[in-house]
Amino acid sequence: MDIYTFGPIAAVLDAAYGVVAGLQHTLDPIAGGASAALAIVIITLALRLLLIPVGASQVRAEFTRRRLAPRLQELQKKYKKNPELLQKKMLELYTSEKASPIAGVLPALAQAPVLSIVYGLFILPTINGHDNGLLAENLFGAPLASSFTHLLTTGAIGPELLVYAALLVVIAAVAFTSRRVALAFNRPADDAAPAMARVNSVLSWLPFITVLFAALVPLAATVYLTVTTTWTLVERALLRRHYAPAA
Repeated sequence: MDIYTFGPIAAVLDAAYGVVAGLQHTLDPIAGGASAALAIVIITLALRLLLIPVGASQVRAEFTRRRLAPRLQELQKKYKKNPELLQKKMLELYTSEKASPIAGVLPALAQAPVLSIVYGLFILPTINGHDNGLLAENLFGAPLASSFTHLLTTGAIGPELLVYAALLVVIAAVAFTSRRVALAFNRPADDAAPAMARVNSVLSWLPFITVLFAALVPLAATVYLTVTTTWTLVERALLRRHYAPAA
């Protein structure tokens, strides 16, 4: 079942579409043919502004995990032959530090429905039984309904392909920077945790999945991904600087 066709979700999606379409209409005199893409950018920025508290909770959770990591490793070494006691001691540690092993996870899950609705606006050809007018627009000649891979398979070589390529380059640059930042931030406090270092190295490649995904979805969604990934990189850098423990 397509969740976007479920009555309540379709109604919410349609209402969100009305907001974006209204914004596009307002921007028409200023942006002309790029008004739909500009509306996507503005809506994405507005949403990310509202979700800053979620990002802050995730960054605070990151610092908590880093602070407790050495003590957790000590417990794992000391009680590795007694899993039940290990779990008890770890829970006692989190309780004494007024922390949670899933801190930052629940807020991130709570935002998933909102992001799903917004994302649906940029990939669905029809919304609640009517055409998605956003995908009928273009950005510098590139149709917002077409994907990079579709343009390649149809042999389209021109400005529209350059628009897509430019956005993919930006997403790739953000992914590369995000990987370097993640490796530096998640580096183990000592050299006694090679397994953790390997895990962090593997996980650091995850941002590049967005590059592949962005090449497969409509250009409207690629614009959204470009804005939201860039925002995430900058937001995390600022929040980490703000919440970093005093030296």
